[in-house]
Amino acid sequence: MTQESRPFLAAAWMIGAIFAFSSMAVGGRAIADELDTFELMMYRSFIGLFVIVTFGVLSGKLHEARTNRIGLHIIRNASHFTGQNLWFYALTLIPLAPLFALEFTSPIWVVILATLFLGERLTRMRTLAVALGFIGALIVARPGAGGDPLGLALAAGSAIGFAGSIVCTKMLTRTETIVGILFWLTFLQAIMGIVATSWDGDVAWPSTAAWPWVVMVGLAGLVAHTCLTNALKVAPATVVTPMDFIRLPAIAVVGMLFYNEPLDAFVLIGALLIFGGNYLNIWAESRKANA
Repeated sequence: MTQESRPFLAAAWMIGAIFAFSSMAVGGRAIADELDTFELMMYRSFIGLFVIVTFGVLSGKLHEARTNRIGLHIIRNASHFTGQNLWFYALTLIPLAPLFALEFTSPIWVVILATLFLGERLTRMRTLAVALGFIGALIVARPGAGGDPLGLALAAGSAIGFAGSIVCTKMLTRTETIVGILFWLTFLQAIMGIVATSWDGDVAWPSTAAWPWVVMVGLAGLVAHTCLTNALKVAPATVVTPMDFIRLPAIAVVGMLFYNEPLDAFVLIGALLIFGGNYLNIWAESRKANA
């Protein structure tokens, strides 16, 4: 079965990714005053590495962590490590809705990079899905409504890092297994975290109260990337990425419930555009697969 023939399965995986990424945002904000972004990324990576190595040993699949594409793994994880650190830092400076909205400029970069490096076709329906999702994100965030300029700039920068990571992940799914991709994800980013955290000789150890949040971030990150990688394995990047726009109205609701961040009609209007674009894209891919 071809990648284009399974958009609904990709959508199911993305629901899991959306829930996990949202959980990671809640956990990251809860411990932002205690750990810096490098420290949080380091602990998150070690937790993920422990889980994936344990699973690999018990299932007999650890040998799938091959080194034949280590160069691409390094590029993929350097890109993600940069984007994720910018994202965690922006998380402490601006509300959740504009943070996720600016992160969602990433699909624009994915479409460009996937067309250049993956040979994926830029159909009118895929373009429409990205355009509607991006317009919906802008409506929710309402640029010009205020916000810390540094936080907004970091959130926008994180999108480029995430886009490079998604495109590299898609390239890896052509030859590598999920276990192999996740092993190198956690292992390489743990090494990057150690280097970035310890350069000043000051590494904070989480308090007893912080550890549940650290574990939550680590597990949520691993689950999110497992779901995202599986989605990319069964559908093109230009189909999967617009689905992630659904995370924006979801996190806006989280911001309202947990942090008293305002939720108004603009969020609902933006959500309708986001859902509409994704529905049209999945419907078009399904018709093409069944033709």
